[in-house]
Amino acid sequence: MSLSRAPAPPGQPTDVSARALTRLAEEAVQCAPGACGAAATAGVDGGQEAPAAVTHPDLAPLISVQFESGVGPIPAAVRSGEPAAAGDLLAERRWPDYRAVALQAGVRSSATLPFRHHDLTVTVTVCGFRPGLMDARTHTIASLIGDFATRAFARDRAYESALAEVDQLDNAMRSRPVIDQACGILMHVLGCDADTAFDVLRRQSQRTNSKLADLARDVVRTKGHGIEAGLARLAPGR
Repeated sequence: MSLSRAPAPPGQPTDVSARALTRLAEEAVQCAPGACGAAATAGVDGGQEAPAAVTHPDLAPLISVQFESGVGPIPAAVRSGEPAAAGDLLAERRWPDYRAVALQAGVRSSATLPFRHHDLTVTVTVCGFRPGLMDARTHTIASLIGDFATRAFARDRAYESALAEVDQLDNAMRSRPVIDQACGILMHVLGCDADTAFDVLRRQSQRTNSKLADLARDVVRTKGHGIEAGLARLAPGR
């Protein structure tokens, strides 16, 4: 999970939707009687962004300063897999930049809970105007909500991934006939076997930065006329 970018703007496509994260943050506030607001983030191992949602705009800088510096309760919780709490930010010394931004926003205490399921890590941060925000009851309820939400996010991601894979397979099956036709034409034009014809088509696709299926359609449409010399140069031993 990367924490190198600020929260994704509303409407930007992410692995976990902004609406789902906002709902999680709102539920976290409801389970913490002393909370003045909450934030939720989600990130995937190796990803380049960690989308986030906050219940109040004044909390957005608290998330941004952690993404930009890589220091704060969220990065600490993600790295350790354990909650990262600041019972009283006036006395907090671990995260000076976060502390300054939080106190400027009127936040006196915060607690960040991490939740992990496979390659997905979700964090829930609750903030309070007073010290001592996270008691045992609040921690238990927030943990249940966060764990349930993370599993739901992971399930939704798996479903979307499966749909994308099915779509890719469908496109591949639809493209295969025209690729086979193009290879047949190249076999005739170049006097080569099927494997060589496909290799030439693939190399031309890479060289021209075009999709293999699109190039195959052009070959079929022109029956290979006008591109014989260029394709021949790509054939092994020519």
